[in-house]
Amino acid sequence: MAKARARKTVVLGMLGTTLDNGQGPQRWTRWRPTVALCQQEDLLVHRLELLHPPNATSLAATLAGDIRQVSPETEVRGRPLDIQNPWDLEETYGALLDYVRGYAFNPEAEDYLVHITTGTHIAQICMFLLVESRLIPGKLVQVSPGPRDRAGAGTHTLIDLDLSQYDTLAARFRQEQREGLAFLKSGIDTRNAAFNRLIERIEQVAVQSRAPLLITGPTGAGKSQLARRIYALKKSRRGVAGPFVDLNCATLRGDGAMSALFGHVKGAFTGALSDRPGLLRQANGGVLFLDEIGELGADEQAMLLRALEDKRFLPVGADREVESDFQLIAGTNRDLQVEVERGRFREDLLARINLWTFRLPALRERPEDIPPNLLFELDQSSEAVGTRVTMNKEAQKRFLDFATSTEARWAGNFRDLNAAVLRMATLATGGRITRDVVDEELERLREQWRPSGAKAAVVAGDLVAEVLGENLASELDRFDRVQLADVLSVCRASRSLSDAGRVLFAQSRAQKKSVNDADRLKKYLARFGLTWADVSGRGA
Repeated sequence: MAKARARKTVVLGMLGTTLDNGQGPQRWTRWRPTVALCQQEDLLVHRLELLHPPNATSLAATLAGDIRQVSPETEVRGRPLDIQNPWDLEETYGALLDYVRGYAFNPEAEDYLVHITTGTHIAQICMFLLVESRLIPGKLVQVSPGPRDRAGAGTHTLIDLDLSQYDTLAARFRQEQREGLAFLKSGIDTRNAAFNRLIERIEQVAVQSRAPLLITGPTGAGKSQLARRIYALKKSRRGVAGPFVDLNCATLRGDGAMSALFGHVKGAFTGALSDRPGLLRQANGGVLFLDEIGELGADEQAMLLRALEDKRFLPVGADREVESDFQLIAGTNRDLQVEVERGRFREDLLARINLWTFRLPALRERPEDIPPNLLFELDQSSEAVGTRVTMNKEAQKRFLDFATSTEARWAGNFRDLNAAVLRMATLATGGRITRDVVDEELERLREQWRPSGAKAAVVAGDLVAEVLGENLASELDRFDRVQLADVLSVCRASRSLSDAGRVLFAQSRAQKKSVNDADRLKKYLARFGLTWADVSGRGA
């Protein structure tokens, strides 16, 4: 039976023009890393690929000869690399990458080590990157001199960059990620799979990027709270050092808008009795959260774009620009692309801020998350009223049955939920919410969400125009417009096409032997060129 061929150990390393240097007999009194690597008792180097600058050929030849003396089994292959400036990252990485791509690696028969004790720091970084990216299928090796015999072999350490091999490191990474996700969700054990994936992506981007973030979603979906959590997470990971500055752009009016955002100098206008730094300068080094960014005027949009691109802007009345380096988080409940088409929002500003866009879903789109959010709101309300508040099982079931049904509109999203729980907590005798308290609150919510006749007509008209656009909506007969508005309203309040169909065809479906409510609704919407995604903002 043939004996299996032993695997060979191959080392790729840069010649150290300083550490490996030495001429004459005295060189043997110095510790030279590349020679020491080949002297390790428990590491036999079969082949050394000695990379060196073109002007170090003589030193490479001396080193190869010395290695043959201390390790006759080691074959030394000198390879000059065309690197003129070893401190230039682009040049050094390019030369090493070309070398690696042309190297005939044979992982089936050879084990590869990359020596990172020698070479410039730039070269060491490049070697690290090539191993980390697996372009070099091997491990890192580092040698150190002995504590007493500085001319001896010293010791060596192998470093495997496959982090999956390091259970403790991997566990710490997973734990840190879990903590970040829980922090962004305020510790709420959310169950909606799509929302959890969204938060995972936000956590990844928030930690690694300083590019603008755009958070969209309906009013009350939690945009402001999420922005604050993103900032706190970034600061805890040392991603930012400056402050968190926030502003609801809907509160800006007239001439004061430019001053509030960009500041002004003394005497810029009547009443400007002193300099004002403005919010953009206050956010320097930190995060600026502009909620309802779609409310900004045209001039403010233009100035903000300049500030984002150049990190410079001109305060009101100033003749000298100022600088501010901040990360922007923008929030909006509007479709900014529609606003661009209507001429209300700058297309170039939208292109600048929507590199990372995350849509927070409405509360009614996450019915499975209402129970854990109810518990969270109970804890919050307990702090507000100053006593521990709980719900008995009957009361909790009663509330959740309503809260997760299609009857619950949650028009204000989490603001509605927060207000509802706070009202019940305030009325809870002895800190215990009973069914009677719940029933009273449910009636209040039904009345709150029930539009008056005039209001319903306005809402209906606005809803059709919102979905179809003003031009197409104006072409509809009044009868068709009212009917379509009711269908759209039901779709917005439903979790799926089938749920909406069951509500809309509740009477006629009872008379049919075979029902397909989803298909009937799909065909109705198609008459107006609409799909479920168009009317609900979600997938089918």
